[in-house]
Amino acid sequence: MTAPVPPLPQQALRAGPPPLPAQAALFIDFDGTLAPLAPRPQDVVVPIWVQPTLQHLHAALGGALAIVSGRPVEQIDGFLAPLQLPAAGVHGVERRGSDGRLQVLGGEPPAALVAAAQALAQQHPGLLYEPKTGGFALHYRNRPLLATLCHDTLHISLGGLPEAAAWQVMGGHYVFEVKQRRVSKGVALAALQADPCFAGRVPVYVGDDVTDEDGIAAAQAAGGFGIRVGPGDTQAHYWLQDIDAVARWLGEAVQRLPAVVADPPPHPSHP
Repeated sequence: MTAPVPPLPQQALRAGPPPLPAQAALFIDFDGTLAPLAPRPQDVVVPIWVQPTLQHLHAALGGALAIVSGRPVEQIDGFLAPLQLPAAGVHGVERRGSDGRLQVLGGEPPAALVAAAQALAQQHPGLLYEPKTGGFALHYRNRPLLATLCHDTLHISLGGLPEAAAWQVMGGHYVFEVKQRRVSKGVALAALQADPCFAGRVPVYVGDDVTDEDGIAAAQAAGGFGIRVGPGDTQAHYWLQDIDAVARWLGEAVQRLPAVVADPPPHPSHP
């Protein structure tokens, strides 16, 4: 049995990605990849280039572009309006394919774990409890010294519950996410690859956080490649320094890949 390849340290990973293939299926994270992080999730400001770039690439790739995020799909749509793309929200709890139908995997986090997180947020101003479909997030960006307290409280609370095996506490950029173990960005990528618009294409995953590593691994296991944005250990084959570098890489693809425009309907014949 072949031993798994350990993640490469960021210091050793300086290879820029190749051009986006014309036959790619592009899976891309939102926060920290397309839009800068903000103290509160609702405070994010989306750069002006994002919406037209994604719209062009969605057409150029035949619809094979999906946002894969820890955010609910509704929030993604709000930030990218009027554009509505295939998407996986809440780490894959919510999925929307090219047909526009939203599928939601049921399951609510244990009440005792929710209560523990809410109590922390009430006791320590600056912590933010964010409920999500099938999970929740505990943000500590405004109180970074409370990271250990948040980590230990959530892990100890979950460890004592009979349903502990079904749930996971996952760290991110100044946040702890509680989600179902059966969902991940990698599982979401695999599900979206079965969509007619994505099937048979080369999966490319772009993300900036620990929570994106499952998506990166899934893309590479399926014969594509992953791109890590910013610092951090990763198994991705390629790296981009920051959101500006993502903008340049996607902008090059916009220049190179023409958007496919549907043929206009025929004019009615005149007598």
